[in-house]
Order: sequence, then structure tokens, then C-alpha cells
Amino acid sequence: MIVFENVTKRFGQLIAVKNLNLTIGKGELFGFLGPNGAGKTTTIKMLVGLVTPSSGSITVNNISVTDQPEAVKRISGYIPDTPFIYEYLTGREFLYFTGHIYGVEETKLRENIEKYIALFEMDDWVDLPAIEYSHGMKQRIVISACLIHNPEYIVIDEPMVGLDPKSAKIVKNILIDKTKQGVTVFLSTHTLSVAEEICCRVAIINKGELVVDGKLDELKALSGKKEMNLEEIYLEITEKNNR
Repeated sequence: MIVFENVTKRFGQLIAVKNLNLTIGKGELFGFLGPNGAGKTTTIKMLVGLVTPSSGSITVNNISVTDQPEAVKRISGYIPDTPFIYEYLTGREFLYFTGHIYGVEETKLRENIEKYIALFEMDDWVDLPAIEYSHGMKQRIVISACLIHNPEYIVIDEPMVGLDPKSAKIVKNILIDKTKQGVTVFLSTHTLSVAEEICCRVAIINKGELVVDGKLDELKALSGKKEMNLEEIYLEITEKNNR
């Protein structure tokens, strides 16, 4: 379970996230939506321990992200909005490097690496240095690295950017399968069709504050228009909030 309790983050006079309260249960595929500058990436960086809240608390599996960040990182996988790989490592070397950091047993690590190389069809280029990779190639390596230690929690900021349709479909299937296994997924995306397709629950943040949180049917009921899709609901809610 992921719990945000009265979480606020200030950067000088700017309040990036204000009094955020959220609970994401085990096995949920949770979509976190909002316009640019709404506070999504700041929230994610606080969740993975890269940014410290100004006030409030965040716990993952009852472990404080602030007090025990390494314990949280051991059971989590993080895919940032911009994929990073050491340029002069090959993709395979980077996956081994990541697995060793997490202490994955060697035989299991080799199995996992070969599984994701095959799944994402990386055989032709995984042994080339990453400096030669396209954005989409890097993204496939970073997604594989996130999954290499079989995390209990997966935190993703814009996972589909740069992916071809086939790879995007593979990622969606992986996330759905992982939640069926009890893994919790916290997904931030601007691709509302993806959120509508795979998320069991979504929240919308705007100007640093949580605007709405619920299942799609609940959001449709709030709008009073059951025929609306998530994109229409999102636009209606954020436009009202901007007035």
C-alpha cells in the first residue's frame, strides 16, 4: 500500500504540491493525471525518494520514504520521464549493473535479462553501447531495468514516450499482469487513452492540489454524463478548476 498523508512540497514561494492525501492499495493500477506543471513529477520524485516533502508523510508498505528510503527502493522500480543509461555501457551491461545493485541472484538475473531482451526484441542491438540508442531503445532498456528485480511497487512517469505501438502494447500487458500478481503500479501519463484502457482508478491533480480521485464510472457519475470518456472528463474537470 502507498499512502500520502498531508503531503506538501514547497520550492521557495512556489507550492508545487499542497496537502496531498492519497491511498493506493496492493495490486492497484493507479493513474495520476494532470496538466504540465500540476505537480505530477514532483509527487513521483517524492514517492521514490528523490525529493523530500516539506511536510506530511509518504509510506510504502508501511515504510517511511523519508526515514528509510533505501528500504523502499529495494522493493520498488522507477521509470523516469527521461530514460537514462550510462552511454558507454551496452544495454545488457546496464541490466546486469542494475540487477547487481538490487542483489538479484545471478542465475535469476540472467533469466530475467534474457526474458526482457526477447520480449522487447532487443537482440540485434542490446550489445551495442547505449550512446548509439534511439530514445525508444533506451526506454525499453530502462523499463526492463525497472522490472529486473521483480519489484512489489512500480512507479512510472510517462512510460509510453518514444515507444513503437508494439512495445507500448507489451508494456501495457506487463503492467496489467503485474497487478494481477499483487504488484502496485503508480502511473503518471498524458496519454489519457492508456490510462482509460489499463487503470482501475485515476486521480487528477491541478495547480498542486488533488481535484478528483476515483474509478472511471465514479468520475462519469460526478460529471453527470455517463457517455463521456476519460479525455472529456479530464478536460471538463481541469477547465472548471482553472476558472
